[in-house]
Amino acid sequence: MITPVGFIPCARAVPRFIALAAGLVALLSAVVTPLGAHDRQDATPRIAVVSAFAPEMTILQAELEGASEHSLNGVAFATGTLESRDVVLFLSGISVVNAAMTVQLALDHFTVDRILFSGIAGGVDPGLNIGDVVIADRWAQYLEMLFARQVEGGWATMPFFEYPYANFGMMFPRSVTVTSEGTGSPETRFWFPVDGEMLAGVRRAAPATVLARCVAEDKCLRDTPRVVVGGAGVSGGAFVDNAAFRTWVFETFKARVLDMESAAVAHVAYANGVPFIAVRSLADLAGGGEGANQMEVFLELAAGNAATVVRALLREMPTPD
Repeated sequence: MITPVGFIPCARAVPRFIALAAGLVALLSAVVTPLGAHDRQDATPRIAVVSAFAPEMTILQAELEGASEHSLNGVAFATGTLESRDVVLFLSGISVVNAAMTVQLALDHFTVDRILFSGIAGGVDPGLNIGDVVIADRWAQYLEMLFARQVEGGWATMPFFEYPYANFGMMFPRSVTVTSEGTGSPETRFWFPVDGEMLAGVRRAAPATVLARCVAEDKCLRDTPRVVVGGAGVSGGAFVDNAAFRTWVFETFKARVLDMESAAVAHVAYANGVPFIAVRSLADLAGGGEGANQMEVFLELAAGNAATVVRALLREMPTPD
């Protein structure tokens, strides 16, 4: 028999493989830190107040009392009290990956009992306007997709994915798989719910919350912004400024708002069993407005309105048992 170079006949390979595997296990046992053995920066149970964009975080940090700074992997965390609540403030960075990474970092190194994510977003619901603040009751990663092969008469989808919603051309939304403590096996789902108690707190706070309408004397919105509670939100790694796509998102998912982070944070919160809610202030209409995109014009106003609702929600949050 001709034996290729480097090939060991099966009968001789098994003992060597077992020995090699045993040695590898021993090596990993010696150098790998056990899961869960993260260094805690702070033992106080805190609400993680997370922003994707710096302008809003600047507003909140200015009101933080008893601030203490921490740095992990280059991310700055500030602990202290805001509206008499123990909090840890930090920026997630823009994108689903940055958001998931930084929130998991906070969960690993701080004692986080709730997550309050906030920032600017694009309005999808035609009944909403720039400046409005939306607190959705569920979030999905709508750009988790199959880009389908075009065939005669349509598109060829793959049989091993779920397709719970209508496609946009070649783009077929699909569900994601998540594992979490106590489930026993991976779970496939499209929507991630927000926390019911925090959502109830927003409903209590909304009627008395006054939002800004002007960024300057000559730059005012036509209508006074309002707090809108409930409905769906979607997130994905794309900045959307397209009227046709915006219409599809609204009609397909009944979404009121879209952004680039919230659903990723909802996913992480769900996997870790931590209550979550997102506050999103509309800085543009995702391609639905007249003329050019106005995000840069009303960014400051939207950030300030989001911070206003965050503070109102903190005041209404129940104290954990």
